[in-house]
Amino acid sequence: MPFDRHVNRATTIARRAVRLRCPRCGETPLFRGWFAMARECALCGLVFERAQGYFVGAIYINYAVSSVIAVGGFFVLWAWLDLPSAWQFAIWVPFLIVFPLWFFRYSRSFWLAIEYYVNPEP
Repeated sequence: MPFDRHVNRATTIARRAVRLRCPRCGETPLFRGWFAMARECALCGLVFERAQGYFVGAIYINYAVSSVIAVGGFFVLWAWLDLPSAWQFAIWVPFLIVFPLWFFRYSRSFWLAIEYYVNPEP
């Protein structure tokens, strides 16, 4: 039964991360603006940035997701449509500029969720 409890807890935390909510209570939004993150949860008091440089892991998540999509997409388009490299770069360079900016909030939310799952109380 403990395995089910871990799966349920992980699923709950992941759902909260996708909704950009506090991983502990799931009620408070993590962001006040597009890039402005709240310092702590207004309801349960969970401190979001636990130390200076805490969100370096979020940078790795953002980079990994962006790279996997771009490189995978490059090879999929190359194999299926036989697009020339110039067209591919015309597609993927703008993607690699815009997508990480959009995904910024989610990468921080996922990093916070992973940390909260592994280390629930600071």
